[in-house]
Amino acid sequence: MNPPPAPIGLVESLDSARDVHDRGFTFLGGAADGTDLVYSFAGLRQEAIKRAHHLRALGLTKGDRVAMVIPDGQEFIPTFLGALWAGLVPVPLYPPLALGKLDAFMEALTGILIASTPRVLVVGAKVKPLLWSVVGKVATLESIVDSSELGKPAPGADERPCPLEPGDLAFLQYTSGSTSAPKGVMVTHGSLAANCDTIAKLAVRTNASDVGVSWLPLYHDMGLIGHVLTPIIARVTSVFIPTLSFIKNATLWLETIHKYKGTLSFAPNFAYALVTKRARADQLARWDLSRMRIFGCGAEPINPGTMRAFADKFAQCGLKPEAITPCYGMAEATLAMSFVGLDQPLKTDAIDEASYHGEQTARPAAQGKAQLDVVSCGKVLPFHELSIQDDTGRRLAERVVGEICFKGPSVAAGYWQNPEATRAAGMGPEGNGWLRTGDLGYLAEGEIYISGRLKDILIVNGRNYYPQRIEWAVEEVAGVRKGSAVVFSRPGKSSEEVVVCAETRDPDREALRAAIVAKVNEDLQLAVADVRLVPPGVLPKTSSGKLQRRKTREQYLADKLGKEGVRTMGDMGQRLLVAKHLAFSLMGRARHSARGIVRRFLS
Repeated sequence: MNPPPAPIGLVESLDSARDVHDRGFTFLGGAADGTDLVYSFAGLRQEAIKRAHHLRALGLTKGDRVAMVIPDGQEFIPTFLGALWAGLVPVPLYPPLALGKLDAFMEALTGILIASTPRVLVVGAKVKPLLWSVVGKVATLESIVDSSELGKPAPGADERPCPLEPGDLAFLQYTSGSTSAPKGVMVTHGSLAANCDTIAKLAVRTNASDVGVSWLPLYHDMGLIGHVLTPIIARVTSVFIPTLSFIKNATLWLETIHKYKGTLSFAPNFAYALVTKRARADQLARWDLSRMRIFGCGAEPINPGTMRAFADKFAQCGLKPEAITPCYGMAEATLAMSFVGLDQPLKTDAIDEASYHGEQTARPAAQGKAQLDVVSCGKVLPFHELSIQDDTGRRLAERVVGEICFKGPSVAAGYWQNPEATRAAGMGPEGNGWLRTGDLGYLAEGEIYISGRLKDILIVNGRNYYPQRIEWAVEEVAGVRKGSAVVFSRPGKSSEEVVVCAETRDPDREALRAAIVAKVNEDLQLAVADVRLVPPGVLPKTSSGKLQRRKTREQYLADKLGKEGVRTMGDMGQRLLVAKHLAFSLMGRARHSARGIVRRFLS
């Protein structure tokens, strides 16, 4: 395979935008008065220069890590770009998502800060009062900086970006931790440029009239690379919806696409299910989605029923079936690994269920046989390779299920200060060039089909089952919240036993349990040993909104599921929890100030 042409780097691309005033980013409600805030690409360049100047003034030099907890996109994006401009290494981290889970958030944040060794923590004004307490727990942290301070005028700022090489570290992307503890993926400027360039030119084929629309969190790879960094390189106008606004009102996503004549948008499977459920008849009669070229779906196994229901419901809004674009990727590959062709409608593979579970093969299903529908995620990105391998690294034949492995210029450099995990994943100089994704799937006619996670396999009575299939069956039961079911196994007397945990508002819990047991038995011929039903919001999720199967299982086995946080204490419990962390933060700030006085005195 011939090497790809050298792509333009992100900072170089931003620097060349000095005269691009007709395209840029719009932030809904991002201005101080609540109106929309617009930055042209030339304006973003100036914001990056200004913030780079202030970061350099803190004494930061090339390669220093800058942790970021900034909820608002209009502050996050210029700060992130400013750090790159100065040659620093931003570490984007998620903000507190629920007041009732502040203890868990602070513990996770402190752990990542200790691991990533930043010198400075840049925060949004809304969360700053809570975060001073972590300074004393992180030895490398010198200060907390309000992101708005970095946006102040910077007369005489040096407009030259820091010289960068493809092998230089661009940023640390901490994985969401859906199956393991978070690890810092080292995205280099070279892997970032390769992935963004290939996405824009060869997968999405962006053009000057494209308009991207996103509500995705900016601290996650799909939102950050897919909807921020790639559009900067491709000069794609983009509109950003605050993530919390989408959570409160999912139909705002399609309302914004209609209003701004959107053409490109990406989201996980659950978002499509949610908006399909929430869209009203009057909205369907008014919306025009005919300009949409790509509704990309990735970040988790894709439910064909969800995507068909979305396509069917919004066809009356002019949505073309070929706009549904399954894709596959992960942080360790920078972002994207495969895309469905732009003119290809949703494609599924009907495979024999017995062969799939019993022999790990994906044979086409014969008529009358029980079958599974698996979504095609298209072909590997140009200048990259995909293979299916067993645990020894041997390549498997077509339609044999194994671990998906990926090779090419988009593969990240490894995990930050974790050589053992880097080697195990096949990354870095000691790897064999093949990134072991931990995902299971198979190839058929050159297209990749994703079937599950290696670590999540349930082995029941000697057969392999993938929990996503069982979860999708559970979600079809009336009363179960869409995208809110988790299936795992527990030790049994003679074999592993199947456990279902699901969120619901249904008051008739016994009837719902019986319906779930019957549905799983009917669809998969599996006995369910236990069904645990909990209120909405109880099942643990990652920062990107994925359900955490491993953590759910741990909480279940420890009899702690639904007992973390302060849900049962109501508003008073939340206020007490916030007050506790504010007190810790005030003490942390006082200790930090005292240390500063001592340092100045001794110097």
